[in-house]
Amino acid sequence: MKNTIKILAVAVVMICFVSCKKDSRPNYQYMPNMYEPVSYETYGEYGVFPGGQEAMLPAKGSIPRGWMPYDYENSNVGYKKAKDTLKNPVRYTKENEEKGKELYNIYCAICHGEKGDGKGTLVKREKILGVPSYDDVGRAITEGSIYHVMYYGINSMGSYASQTNEQERWQIVQYVEKLKADLEGKTQRIDTDVVVTEVKEEVHHEPTEEHNNAH
Repeated sequence: MKNTIKILAVAVVMICFVSCKKDSRPNYQYMPNMYEPVSYETYGEYGVFPGGQEAMLPAKGSIPRGWMPYDYENSNVGYKKAKDTLKNPVRYTKENEEKGKELYNIYCAICHGEKGDGKGTLVKREKILGVPSYDDVGRAITEGSIYHVMYYGINSMGSYASQTNEQERWQIVQYVEKLKADLEGKTQRIDTDVVVTEVKEEVHHEPTEEHNNAH
């Protein structure tokens, strides 16, 4: 009886060893869920999703982390309202100007030109035409209109809302206004630091003995 148990035990060990290792063919999967991935591949096609596509739009009303709602609609009315009322909440500092310049050269200069004169590389190569200068009187761009166009795009210019965040767009706005001022020969706007007003202390002189005796 003892020999039989030993033989069975050795047989079980050998079977387990053989089943777990065989170079000539794939091993058996006793627990497939631990081997096979259950996640969906990005942009993959799966019948469980509407339209068969894994990539779907966010649920209606959802707000991405770090994203702020923009209250101006994508229309001529929204553009006009933004142009007239929307103001840059970011301070006009040299640091923000330098960051705006860096972002401008990445996203904007290829069409609008490094000087904002509408003579970017694509314009010079005639790949795109009709890019106006920032000092174009007919457009009379403002900080609000610049931001609105970056957010939604206009004509052949697409939206840059996905490439830049709110802070970065306003930094670009500052740099565009700087280029506009340069083209017009005006002084660019820079917000000065908090001005500390010096208050002179009122000095009270004690009446001297000689002054007292005079009375």
